Amino acid sequence: MIRRIVYAIITLLIASVGVLLDNILMGIISIEQLSASLGFPIKLFWTYVFSFIVFGIIGFLLAPAIMKFFIGLFKWLESKLTRIPVYDLIGGSIGIIIGLIIARLLSGSFKDIPFIGPVLSVAVSIFLAYIGLVVGVKRKEDFLAFFSFFPKFKAEKGEKQKELKTPTKQNITGYKVLDTSVIIDGRIADIAKTGFLDGVLLIPRFVLEELRHIADSSDVLKRNRGRRGLDILNQISKESSVKVEIYEGDFEDITEVDSKLLRLASTMNIPILTNDYNLNKVAELHGIKVLNINELANAVKPVVLPGEEMNVLVMKEGKESGQGVAYLDDGTMVVIDSGRRYIGQQITVLVTTVLQTAAGRMIFAKPKGMLEKSSEEYPHEFNAFG
Repeated sequence: MIRRIVYAIITLLIASVGVLLDNILMGIISIEQLSASLGFPIKLFWTYVFSFIVFGIIGFLLAPAIMKFFIGLFKWLESKLTRIPVYDLIGGSIGIIIGLIIARLLSGSFKDIPFIGPVLSVAVSIFLAYIGLVVGVKRKEDFLAFFSFFPKFKAEKGEKQKELKTPTKQNITGYKVLDTSVIIDGRIADIAKTGFLDGVLLIPRFVLEELRHIADSSDVLKRNRGRRGLDILNQISKESSVKVEIYEGDFEDITEVDSKLLRLASTMNIPILTNDYNLNKVAELHGIKVLNINELANAVKPVVLPGEEMNVLVMKEGKESGQGVAYLDDGTMVVIDSGRRYIGQQITVLVTTVLQTAAGRMIFAKPKGMLEKSSEEYPHEFNAFG
């Protein structure tokens, strides 16, 4: 019903435009000249009727397309305006109003200028409105302070003042933003307890939403991971001395959480705390500082040098023939050459090689008895390296 009413209004408007154009045309061509050119007498009234009908038909045919265009335009404007903070809209609107008032006061000075007076008046109005918009958005805090003598407005202003402040390098020093992986991992809580972390841990609202979705997942493993992440956040906020803050902002033009984290860290010029290898690499490409918990864990692992002995439990078979695999207490993999025969046994091995990678550390070793036997059978080869 509403759509039909809108179609009718569009049709009537275009038909009215036709009558207006007909009136303008009749001011240029007299009705007598038109009758002479057509070869039969015609009255002015019927020209209006003809124009109304013709343009009405055109309007009726174009009404769906025109309505579709304006609906798309309104949706686009709505999507843009909803992304603008309400206080930016208030400040910009006040600035435009002030600019137009000043332009109105000045427009009287241009009336006496021949030819360009009206055009100059319009140009000054547009220019001052634009200047008012820019100044209003940039100086919105001053406009809000002007209205703060209203009790209700003052209270709302006090609540929203934090949102108005764009983080700067002065007020974000020491901030670190957490991603989902480092929260679920849980080691961040232990690090925070030790006091090695200072400043403020910033947790974006969209990261909390992702944790909540994971915690509500139908998959048991995902659900447990999500709930563990929420428990870790509660533990950090209650038991550690590090301050925790929630970032309420969002980037609605971005859908992926990792991309939002990169935008936030870049905007606020703060590092990201993460365990995500891919996020780590992408952040480095964007010039964003990354604090990787895995790299920290690798850095504090005990140093193992080739030639050292260690006692390990051979757990399983390795990828290569005859290899056995053991693990240290910190999770470091120890690949034992010819260690398959010792699966399930606690043996002493000698370290031969240590490989350090971004993903972790890997140790290669041989059973101690095997090396001693080899040295007895081939003493001259070992003496050559001695």
